[in-house]
Amino acid sequence: MKKFLVLLAVLAAFAAQPALAQLRVDVTQGVAQPLPIAIPDFVGDPQAGANIAGVVRADLERSGLFRPLDQKGFAERVTNINAVPNFGSWRAITAQGLVTGQVTQQPDGRLRVDFRLWDVYGESQMLGLQFFTTPENWRRIAHMVSDAIYERITGEKGYFDTRIVFISETGPATRRVKRLAIMDQDGANPIFLTNGSYMVLTPRFNPTAQMIAYMSYIATKPRVYLFDIETGKQEVLGNFPNMTFSPRFSPDGNRVALTLETGGNSDVYVMDLRSRSVQRLTTDPGIDTAPSFSPDGRQIAFESDRGGSQQVYVMNADGSGQRRISFGAGNNGTPVWSPRGDLLAFTKQQGSRFTIGVMRTDGSGERLISSGGRDEGPTWAPNGRVLMYSRGLGGGAGSQIWSVDVTGRNERRVLTPGSASDPAWSPLIQ
Repeated sequence: MKKFLVLLAVLAAFAAQPALAQLRVDVTQGVAQPLPIAIPDFVGDPQAGANIAGVVRADLERSGLFRPLDQKGFAERVTNINAVPNFGSWRAITAQGLVTGQVTQQPDGRLRVDFRLWDVYGESQMLGLQFFTTPENWRRIAHMVSDAIYERITGEKGYFDTRIVFISETGPATRRVKRLAIMDQDGANPIFLTNGSYMVLTPRFNPTAQMIAYMSYIATKPRVYLFDIETGKQEVLGNFPNMTFSPRFSPDGNRVALTLETGGNSDVYVMDLRSRSVQRLTTDPGIDTAPSFSPDGRQIAFESDRGGSQQVYVMNADGSGQRRISFGAGNNGTPVWSPRGDLLAFTKQQGSRFTIGVMRTDGSGERLISSGGRDEGPTWAPNGRVLMYSRGLGGGAGSQIWSVDVTGRNERRVLTPGSASDPAWSPLIQ
């Protein structure tokens, strides 16, 4: 498979003028009313302009922080993005932000995409950027435009120019075929990476989004494999005598934490990918699994039943200082450290009900943020504001992928080709 990178240039094409009234969304407070924003189809190439603007509108709307306005109500028709808008006509339809753009074909076949972000009430330009790319990568440019708008208005990095690796599931419950698959964060461009001749589970990206670690039953024994997205090459991670599972990369990409089963007992280990040396981190007779590094690489969260029930624990990256942090009702597992370092997401089981929760890294402030009864396996967006997870449908009907923001207010399904589970979010694409 070809490397998922495009050749493009990003230039500060227009100088942002100082705003008279700051257009801003404070994501730390939780937004009850999304910001009304007008995003007309980009001018120039009609088809490409409509496509790019449509993706930008969808990205921002799904974030829950923006409300793109219906183009049918626009009083002004944008024909020249270099002209200052008639701000009064946009205020009349309650728009607080305005995005104008243009798509033109270059002599060398590339697309040039220009856009401006305007503060309608401040009557000033907040941002202007220009991109060049090949025509087939128009969707990625649209996500980059969304990221730029999101960052300028919220003050935080966007998460739209990312990908999701997941398990695509087909067939009846008794003969389920599970294939490794990858797609854009909005569900577009799904691609199968394996052919379904063997089962795959728990895929995870490395920090460059070019390598995936996952568990597979290629042979009779479950083992952790590495898959190179650029070359399609896969290799087993270590020649362990027993099954290995639950892999996850360290933030620097040089190590993989995983679970190794020996003599009926499961413990957390770390392998250095450069030397292939292995270090055992836990030795408790309970089941220790599902390790997840902190963003600085100094700590690891994991789940264990050493205290009599499945709970979340934290230890230093060398295995020292192991301590339980979850004490709420029910079982708590599959911990995942937020890229911001402030929260852990986890799966809570109470009876037959599974939900997604978040808590601080000391176990305090626990909140449940998903509404389904079969939700599990959370994964963070790279900005630490949104999560994805699997939602089982019950009755052998498979599962779906859903997303929710950390407030729990903006829960949405992510469309996939058929049933899907085990999502893992990539970092921002470089």
